[in-house]
Amino acid sequence: MAVIGGGWWFYQHREANALVANAKPAAPPQVTVSKPLVENLDTRLGFLGQFSAVDQVELRAQVGGTLTGIYFKDGDIVHKGDLLFSIDPVPYEIRLAQAKAQLENATAKRVLADQELRRAQELEHNDAGTVENVQQRTSDLNGAQAAIDDAQAQIRDARFDLDHCRISAPFTGRIGRHLVSIGNLIAGSRAATSPTTLLATIVSLDPIYLDFDMSEADYQTFSHYRSDLRSPLANKVELTSGNGNDSVLTRQGTLDFVDNVLDRSSGTIHARATVANPDLRLTPGEFSRVRLAVARPVPTLLIPDASVLPDQSEHIVLTVAADGTVVPKQVQVGDMRGGLRVIRSGLSADDRVIIDGLPFAAPGAKVATRDSTLRYTAKQD
Repeated sequence: MAVIGGGWWFYQHREANALVANAKPAAPPQVTVSKPLVENLDTRLGFLGQFSAVDQVELRAQVGGTLTGIYFKDGDIVHKGDLLFSIDPVPYEIRLAQAKAQLENATAKRVLADQELRRAQELEHNDAGTVENVQQRTSDLNGAQAAIDDAQAQIRDARFDLDHCRISAPFTGRIGRHLVSIGNLIAGSRAATSPTTLLATIVSLDPIYLDFDMSEADYQTFSHYRSDLRSPLANKVELTSGNGNDSVLTRQGTLDFVDNVLDRSSGTIHARATVANPDLRLTPGEFSRVRLAVARPVPTLLIPDASVLPDQSEHIVLTVAADGTVVPKQVQVGDMRGGLRVIRSGLSADDRVIIDGLPFAAPGAKVATRDSTLRYTAKQD
């Protein structure tokens, strides 16, 4: 029994060794690699901005009275000088007529005073009158002239009130909804401190402001490049905003204001660009992505964003050496361009970056490679 059992074990062990000796080694996993794409790209800073109106006015009456007309539809585009509201002008027409009557009365009194002064001067010249009489008539003439001046001022004041019974658009823009109805008695005043009735609001649309905030680090980068360039390049911004069809609207604007202090609570500084809006598609309150170019185009490395692996606070890219070994490299990344991620440092143009098959690649392991070529799509930039 012992001899038979020993022979059986020897036979099985020999067969197992033969199978191991004849077994082929497992093929390494296959991955797709590509060299980084090199494109001449400028250096950009990106922000989230919000549009605001250059001019925004609350329409209030400078005279009080009964509202007699509304001459726009809510939300219309109105043009400078268009009639928007009218107030009952009758009380102000009466006041203007009274002021004109006072002027006629004052003019008649001045004519009489002038005639009496001449007679007093003739009498005094012929030794038939006194100097006191001449002085009295001169005073009467000056008083009549003052009454004329006062009446003329009353006419201008009454005409001012009458003219402001018609409220027109101060500039071209979009008007909101009317806040009063025809027949309401509204309060009006020329003084900003007096209570008045708000009739509507109007905002300008072309041009339009785009407001955004820079972090302290971005502001330092912006200031550094702008001082080095000594050109208006750093004052140009590009903006994109999506619409209901998921398309992107791209426009350009001019950076024309950067605040003089950083906000201590948020660590940001406010900036503003002015954007042309001739088609009036941009609306105050709408958000937009802002891209600010701060350096001229230089050769830049691009790889797919999926090839960049986060490692705590760092970023890792897996490359393949000449012998097929996976080599991780730490990189510094930038923004997205043309659907690809900008690599600021850590890679060279000759590195073979794994762009597909990352789950099968481990640092230090051997892989089989298949070459591919990256493409840059400017429309996605």
